[in-house]
Amino acid sequence: MGITYADLRLSNDGRDDLEEIDASAVVDTGALHLRIPEHMAMQLQLQLKARSQREVQTADGKSHMVDYVSPVRISMLNRECVTGALVIGNQVLLGAIPMEDMDLIIEPARLRVSVNPLSPNIPLSLAKGLK
Repeated sequence: MGITYADLRLSNDGRDDLEEIDASAVVDTGALHLRIPEHMAMQLQLQLKARSQREVQTADGKSHMVDYVSPVRISMLNRECVTGALVIGNQVLLGAIPMEDMDLIIEPARLRVSVNPLSPNIPLSLAKGLK
């Protein structure tokens, strides 16, 4: 199995006047959040919206304090979600939380991201426990 990439668009959900950014993201279901490089956060003018700092652990086991910014809109495969993003690294990374939010799956044999075949038209969310 190789590395899966996905083409997506990123935008500042609070600023419709700003251009969207096309990006190729590494898809990693072992990571939780969206991760964006600092230059993209600046381009989307998210540096002014840093909600907090988060301690993150990278694959090499090191801990880092990074900005957690929002609101980032992710659009891909005719689906979208609004989420926060960790500002770290030099590459966009799509983690499990936004993938679940958009109801996307990874097809490992094809090294691609697809919509959930059980809900091909609109994303399905589970709201169990409600009466």
